[in-house]
Amino acid sequence: MKRQSSLVSESVLIEKLVQRDQKAFHWLYDQYSPALYGVVLRIVREEEHAQDLVQDIFVKIWKNLDAYDPSKGRLFTWMLNVARNTAIDALRAQKSQPSSANAIRTDEENVHVVDRQHNTQQPNPEHIGIQDVVSQLRPDRRQLIDLVYFGGYTHEEAADELNLPLGTVKTRIRAALQELKQLFKS
Repeated sequence: MKRQSSLVSESVLIEKLVQRDQKAFHWLYDQYSPALYGVVLRIVREEEHAQDLVQDIFVKIWKNLDAYDPSKGRLFTWMLNVARNTAIDALRAQKSQPSSANAIRTDEENVHVVDRQHNTQQPNPEHIGIQDVVSQLRPDRRQLIDLVYFGGYTHEEAADELNLPLGTVKTRIRAALQELKQLFKS
């Protein structure tokens, strides 16, 4: 995942993406893949799996661009939801497998994994700023965001985990998202 030196405005990106301009898709990937990778990595906690998922997510984004409605929010927010949902789905699918394919690796596969970890520069999710912004939330809201958006919990699972009514969980998450929106604007 390489980074582009200058950022393209979201409005220009949207305009070009609607026209199915492949160059705009490359800009989109360069501009947003580190942030999406960080979110996906926080959910799946495995670099190789996160890298594969980011590729799948961008294919999904490209194929479903018509589903994006600018009147409902920013492109990045929509992409973040696609990434988060895809990562959570992948995590749940992985958990439902009776045996993990990752549990048994050959030496060659292990060498490949270690080689990739040491020879590639992956963005550190701690440096993309999302955690810094989330850490500014009140503790009760931050805990819910961590569970639901980074831990893959459903609202119901988070309510059970924290022994809170479901309505309280939903209200706090809604308030946290509004607070995050204000923090991202500032």
